[in-house]
Formats: sequence, structure tokens, C-alpha cells
Amino acid sequence: MARVSKIDPQNAPEAVKAVIRAHIAQGRKLTNEKLTLLHNVSAFNAVEAGSYNLDDDLQRLIGSLDGDLYEYAISVSNECVVCTTYFSKLLRQKYGLDPKTYHLTKRQEMLMQFAQKMGHDPKSITDDEFKALKEDFIHNGGKDGEPVTEEKADEIMVVLVAMGAMMVANNYVNDALRVDV
Repeated sequence: MARVSKIDPQNAPEAVKAVIRAHIAQGRKLTNEKLTLLHNVSAFNAVEAGSYNLDDDLQRLIGSLDGDLYEYAISVSNECVVCTTYFSKLLRQKYGLDPKTYHLTKRQEMLMQFAQKMGHDPKSITDDEFKALKEDFIHNGGKDGEPVTEEKADEIMVVLVAMGAMMVANNYVNDALRVDV
């Protein structure tokens, strides 16, 4: 059972309604987590807006599927039922795949391993693992095989780590507040 109620969008303060309108105008949906976070606009903006901005960059840099698999793996590793359920459903609906049986590419395997460590123990990411993933982007390109320079690879790695931190933040919010699935 949730520890904090969800806000009622119809009866919310005008500042919250404005955030909701802007969020929906961007094509986003209101989830239980969002309706819980909207008790405080700053909390909502920090966790949700930050996550969406990074997710947009992540998908622009490495592609939609790889980005969604990465976020799914972090949620599984971090044992967040809400986010794991969300990403499992997304992967099935958007790509027609079951994340438990999907045959991963070599890069996706590296991303999933990196994500698992980001979700559980980021200090356990070895220099060799970090370097191998970064070099994979340089040698094999980014989204749709687009060329990746050393500088662009650095950007990708920063976005992967920052997105991992945001996913953990989302997971902590869901778990600590016991947000309903």
C-alpha cells in the first residue's frame, strides 16, 4: 500500500495543474509515481523532468531500443517492481519482445551488464568494462551506426551514468513511498 496519496489533478493547486498540462503536452502520461511526486513541483521536476531530458539524449545517442533495455536492466538490478513492470510492458508493446528471452546484441549485452552494475553497485564497474563499452561506440557507431568520435563517446558515457543515477532515483522514490504498480 502506498505511503503517500496521489494528488487529484482536478483539485490540485494551479502550479501543479500547469506542470501537468505541460507534461501532457509533451506527450507524457500521468503515472502513479508522477501523481505522487506532484505533491511537490520541485521533487517532480528533479526526478521526472531530469529523467525525461536524459532519456531523450540517451535515445538520440544510442537508439530507442538500447536505451529502453538499459533502463529496464537498471530497474531489474535495483529491484524496483514499479519500473521493472513499466519497462517490461514498454518493451513488449513498443518492440514486441520479452526482455527475459530476447537475444541481445554484443553491445546490448555490454549495456545490460553496465546497467546492472549501475543499479546495484556502480563502484564495481571496472576500468576495462567502461573502456570496452566506450570503444564499442567509437568503433561501431551510435544510434543507427552514426559515427562516434572520442568526444561523442565521452558524452554517451556521461549520459549512461547520469541516466543510471536518475533511474535509481526513480526506483528509490517508488520503493520508499511504496508507489502502487
